[in-house]
Amino acid sequence: MRSVGLPLVWGATPDEARRRYPADDAVTGTPVLMTRAIDVAAPVESTWRWLCQLSEAPYSYDWLDNLGRRSPRTLTPGAETIELGQAMATVLRVTSVDSPHQWTGVTTPRGQRLAGGFAMTYAAEPAGSHSRIVVRIAAASSSRLTRWRAEALAWGDLVMIRKQLRTLKQLAESHA
Repeated sequence: MRSVGLPLVWGATPDEARRRYPADDAVTGTPVLMTRAIDVAAPVESTWRWLCQLSEAPYSYDWLDNLGRRSPRTLTPGAETIELGQAMATVLRVTSVDSPHQWTGVTTPRGQRLAGGFAMTYAAEPAGSHSRIVVRIAAASSSRLTRWRAEALAWGDLVMIRKQLRTLKQLAESHA
């Protein structure tokens, strides 16, 4: 499967795009894999803490995916504790956690209605004295229709997650 270039890869290194993530095994069929990443001038601990904030809000285009409510610009006490089954980013349910490195979730029934079945791994990875956010999206692809849907999702997701990662980067850097 092709795993380089838009819309499947944005900001990720070739190694990050090739690497396996927990999301890869969380969907049926041969998944369509998307990898997004961004450098963050903050330590991994700060970056991880902001990834945990996805339990509170989506941090993307709030007018679109948060019913117009602004995602919090301060850390929510207790949000750093992620538990299995917890709701994240409004459309995911946590299926695995490796704190303070990564968490993975699969789509809730609401998320499946909106965008089909997919899983996402959010990782805070060290990069020298700074960090990177790496996100893997594995969209279920068990038929021509689900593959087409997953490839369409890649374009829409690219726009939304690019905004999300830039927002999380800015917040992590300003609070580091």
